[in-house]
Amino acid sequence: MACSKSTLPSDWPKPDAAAAALSESLQNRIKQAIEAQSLSFAQYMEMCLYAPGLGYYSAGARKFGEAGDFVTAPEITPLFSRALAISCAAVLAETGGDILELGAGSGVMALELLRALQAMGQLPERYLILERSADLRQRQQALLAEQAPELMSRVAWLDQLPSEPWRGVLLANEVLDALPVERFQVGRDGLRQAYVVERDDAFCEEWRPAGDALANMYERHLADLSLAEGYQSECCVLLESWLAQLHAGLHQGAMIFFDYGSVRTEYYHPSRTAGTLMCHYRHRAHPDPFILQGLQDITAYVDFSAVAELAHAAGLRVAGFTTQAHYLLDVGLDRLLADVEVDGGVEYLKVVQALKQLMLPGEMGERFKAMLLTKNIGVSVPGFRGQDFRSRL
Repeated sequence: MACSKSTLPSDWPKPDAAAAALSESLQNRIKQAIEAQSLSFAQYMEMCLYAPGLGYYSAGARKFGEAGDFVTAPEITPLFSRALAISCAAVLAETGGDILELGAGSGVMALELLRALQAMGQLPERYLILERSADLRQRQQALLAEQAPELMSRVAWLDQLPSEPWRGVLLANEVLDALPVERFQVGRDGLRQAYVVERDDAFCEEWRPAGDALANMYERHLADLSLAEGYQSECCVLLESWLAQLHAGLHQGAMIFFDYGSVRTEYYHPSRTAGTLMCHYRHRAHPDPFILQGLQDITAYVDFSAVAELAHAAGLRVAGFTTQAHYLLDVGLDRLLADVEVDGGVEYLKVVQALKQLMLPGEMGERFKAMLLTKNIGVSVPGFRGQDFRSRL
């Protein structure tokens, strides 16, 4: 990637003064970090997304929905959360205990899940939300207090994973793609790693010999692919320790992940020579992470083969892997649609259009995957009883 100035295309919405000042403050923080030590791309991505008070997920900019930078499935239609409630209810019926949601966004999924589980008579003992963003936490609290005050006594916000073993369901919708990744390049003299440097008042990447953590991850999971010289991509070095933490805290239950990604042979296909890194700003997707620091989301596709291998190594059972479309079909989306009450044909068409966005192959239906990890349970979980693509992992 070339060094990037902060100039935006002329047809993009310009940040207001407050947003521009926030971004400048974060840029200065990054410059200080570069001066103090070498800054790998994952460390840079971590700062851009999570620097306290300045990072994309830590500051107060609107992120979700039409007025934000992107939309997620729970924002598109409440039917997604109602479908997920059916999976959660099946697990909670066996385990009891809690639901733990990682990164609850606007709070819409938590709200609809709790409403659906209440109607099913299967409310969790607690609905725990691990949220790093103080701004998003406040928005979630305000939404739940306004829309479901009678359920607020069950909801608690966490700063870190539970310190005591717990039972129930862990939910992560579009969380894996926001884990910081390291960028790598296959060089003639060995594996190289991207570091972020400053040149002429702009940020760019500089390739250096790979550090031990990245080299080890590559050797264990990617070396057999025999990627060609010059091939560039990314991998999540943090994934192993992150999954081990999740496993250590869960005594009995299930983890359900939704995210865009693919299996390893597709992720690191020979034709995908520049990786999957993508940024999102005001519903514009582009590949440059070195602009709009703190004002844009930075993501990468999920290597679900790596998730499965590292989850298994941690002691979790990979109990299901399918597309989002097949998940929704298996959970009974048609029955949920039949129960929708609308005032007229136009409203019904809006519901159908939203479901097309979730289901169609060219939209989210195949690009998004669902993965089920379990520990000490044997229950058949709705959503993962139909098409099973674990053999592709």
